[in-house]
Amino acid sequence: MSAPSNPEGVTGRLVTWIHDLTWDDVPAAVRARAAHLLLDGLGCALVGAQLPWSRLATEAVLGVEGGGDAVVIGTGRTTTPSGAALLNSTYIQGFELDDFHPLAPLHSASLLVPSLLATASHTGQPVSGRDLLLAAIVGFEVGPRIGTSIGGTTMLSRGWHSGPVFGVSSAAAACAKLRGLDPAQTEDALGFAATQSAGLMSAQYEAMGKRMQHGFAARNGFYSAALAAVGYTGIDQVYEREYGGYVAVYGEGHPTDPEAIVRGLGEHWETTMAMVKSWAVMGGLHGAVQAAQALRARLGGRPIERTIERVDIRVGDVVYHHGWWPPHRPLEAIGGQMNIGYATAVTLLDGTALPEQFTAARLDADDVWHLLDRTHVTLDRSIDELPLTERFQTHLTLTFADGSTDTETVISPHGNPFDPITDDEVVAKFRSLADRVMEPERAAAIVDAVHGLEGAASIAPLVELLAGPVARALD
Repeated sequence: MSAPSNPEGVTGRLVTWIHDLTWDDVPAAVRARAAHLLLDGLGCALVGAQLPWSRLATEAVLGVEGGGDAVVIGTGRTTTPSGAALLNSTYIQGFELDDFHPLAPLHSASLLVPSLLATASHTGQPVSGRDLLLAAIVGFEVGPRIGTSIGGTTMLSRGWHSGPVFGVSSAAAACAKLRGLDPAQTEDALGFAATQSAGLMSAQYEAMGKRMQHGFAARNGFYSAALAAVGYTGIDQVYEREYGGYVAVYGEGHPTDPEAIVRGLGEHWETTMAMVKSWAVMGGLHGAVQAAQALRARLGGRPIERTIERVDIRVGDVVYHHGWWPPHRPLEAIGGQMNIGYATAVTLLDGTALPEQFTAARLDADDVWHLLDRTHVTLDRSIDELPLTERFQTHLTLTFADGSTDTETVISPHGNPFDPITDDEVVAKFRSLADRVMEPERAAAIVDAVHGLEGAASIAPLVELLAGPVARALD
C-alpha cells in the first residue's frame, strides 16, 4: 500500500481516512440515513428519466457514447459507464426534487448514485450492498467538507454552481473507496477531481444544461478514480497547494478554511445534514413554499388572485442572489423552479410546488402572473449575520384589497438538519414519485431492495429493478 505524498497535510489526512474507513466505524443511524438518501435519489431519477429535456439528453449522449453494459435508469437502455453516469445524474437533477446540503450546497445523490453504479459496471466485480453504502457515505462526507473549505453558500452568491465545484471531489472519493484504491491512488483521484471542478450558476435562468452540470461532476469523478486505478497520476496535495491549489484558487479573495476538509471526520457526520426536499424547487425556496402554504390556509378559500394586492418577500443574501430576478413571461421550467416569486405565487394558488406546477401551461397561466406582477423581493443583509442554519429564512407578507396584511415567517423549513424529513417521509416521497411512472409492485420492490442493502451480497437485483423503462411524468 502506498502512502500519500504528505501524510500530515490536509489532502493526506483526507485520503488516509477514506482508505481506512470501515463499515463498523459508521454509526447505524448514519448508515440508515445514507440508504434513505440513495432511495430519495433513485425516486428522483425514475421521475426524471422521461421528462422532455431528459429525453433530449438521452438521445444526445447515447448518440455520442453508443452502446455498453451500464444501465440508464428508467429507459430500458444501456451505454458506456461514463455515459450512464452523465445521464443518471441528469435524471436525478431533472426536476429539482433531489437532496441538498444547506451549508455547503450540493446535490449528493445526483453525484454518488450515478458515479458508483458506473464504477460497478466498469469494474465488472461483484459489489455488495455494504460496499455501495460505505462508498456513498464517503461521498456524503467529503463533498460538504470540500465546499465548506471555500465558503459554502457564499459560492452561490459569487455565481458559482457550487454543486459541480464541490461535487467532483465527492464522486471521486466515493469511487476511489468502491475501487479499493490505496491512499496514494486516492490522492491522485482527488487531484484529477479538483482540476475538473466547474459550474456557472447563470444556467439557472433557462438552460436545460443546469440539469446536467452535476452529471459532468459525476462523470468526472468516475473517470478520476478510473485513471488513478491504473497508475495515471494526478495533482498531489491539491487542496493545500498555495499556487494553483483548489482552496487557493476557488477561495481567492475570500475567507477559506482548509482544515474544514478534515475537521470532525468520523465524529461529525455530514450525511445526517443533507436536506431531503419536499417540493420541486431550489432548496433555498422551501421557506417561501412553506410560508405560502401557511398563509393560503389562513385565507379560508377566498379567491386569491382577486384578494391579494401585493406580495412582499424578505430574504438573505444566499436566497436573494440565487433565487430572485424579475421573471419574464413565459418562464422555462428551470426558471420557475429557481425563482422565489414564481414558487411563492404558484404555491399560494395551488397549495404546493410539485411537477404539475411546472408544466408549460401552468408556467404561463394568467393567475400566476397576476400575482407575480405584484411581487416584491427585498434583500435583508441582517439575515447574513445570523447563524448559518438560519440564513435560508423567509419572511412573506401579503397585503389585501382592504389594506390589511398577514405575515408568515419561516426560520428553517421542514427538512433542515434540526427538523429533518424522517426516513418514513423519504419512503412516502419515493412512492409518490415512483408511483406516477411505474406499477406499484415495482416501486415497492425497489424500496425493499434499498432497505435490504446492508445484507445484500450484490446490488445487481436493485440495478435490474431500475433498468426497465418508466412512464412520462409530465406529458
